Amino acid sequence: MEIVAVDIGGTHARFAIAEVEDGRVVKLGEPCTQKTAEHASLQTAWQAFEAHIGRPLPKAASLAIASPITGDVIRMTNNPWVIRPSLVPERLGADVYTVINDFGAVGHAVAQVPQEDFLHICGPEEPMPEHGVVTVCGPGTGLGVAQVLLTPQRYHVIETEGGHMDYAPLDGIEDAILKRLRRTYTRVSCERICSGPGIVAIYETLASLEGRAVPSRDDREIWTEALDGTDSIALAALDRFCLALGAVAGDFALAQGAKTVVIAGGLGFRIKDKLLRSGFDQRFVAKGRFQSLMARIPVKLITHPQPGLFGAAAAFAQEHT
Repeated sequence: MEIVAVDIGGTHARFAIAEVEDGRVVKLGEPCTQKTAEHASLQTAWQAFEAHIGRPLPKAASLAIASPITGDVIRMTNNPWVIRPSLVPERLGADVYTVINDFGAVGHAVAQVPQEDFLHICGPEEPMPEHGVVTVCGPGTGLGVAQVLLTPQRYHVIETEGGHMDYAPLDGIEDAILKRLRRTYTRVSCERICSGPGIVAIYETLASLEGRAVPSRDDREIWTEALDGTDSIALAALDRFCLALGAVAGDFALAQGAKTVVIAGGLGFRIKDKLLRSGFDQRFVAKGRFQSLMARIPVKLITHPQPGLFGAAAAFAQEHT
């Protein structure tokens, strides 16, 4: 069965034709990426994708949306589109459809992509488990968190808002980062540090500790300079980011009873080489009396180039085939 898979974020909307069968994704076609700012609505972007492939689109669709899926009016945080699921048949011509949170879609991708689409980060180098809980967390514009419950018969994806749990600093520098963020936010969540924009507060804190002037910097600029090594403070901020992400991922694993942890998200993939050489692994296992338990949990990074699109198709397959 052919469907249209769509992954809608704040900046881009990605489209692809997928083939699904018996609850699984058989094939994912070449993605088409469009800037959301260049389209008035999902409908006009949908029409542009149809013109791009040069043929009528299938009458089935799966939409992964970077927003909580509540009610029939979905207003995105970083995107002016308003999406009404009940109007999908009328506006998009899809008689059968699935609507899912974007990180829920990533959870479906984790459950269905082949073993070769995972990169080992730390812990025992083992294949993905056949049963039990897999914790999925992904730094990007925010910090997505989900659970995947694997059973021999099927799997279940549980979407969460774990990224909004309270952040717990572990040393004096992280105390300083937290103090700086509290000037703006009464309550500081994990997402304020372990996300793309979070590196700004880390960078500003480290610069202040060095006694340097703290310039107003865009997070994209800091990430670029950190990854190419042209700014020593930015590089130190990246090191701190990896430490914090390791600690937070370990907390999620403890809370969810994970047998495996998977790091996802565009930023996670972008820093994969750094994660392998950082203190991520030490912070992940540093859980006091549970350190030996944590050391037995494999941590992997999903390397599939389009986990959102693949996961959207997988979610449809689970629901409708």
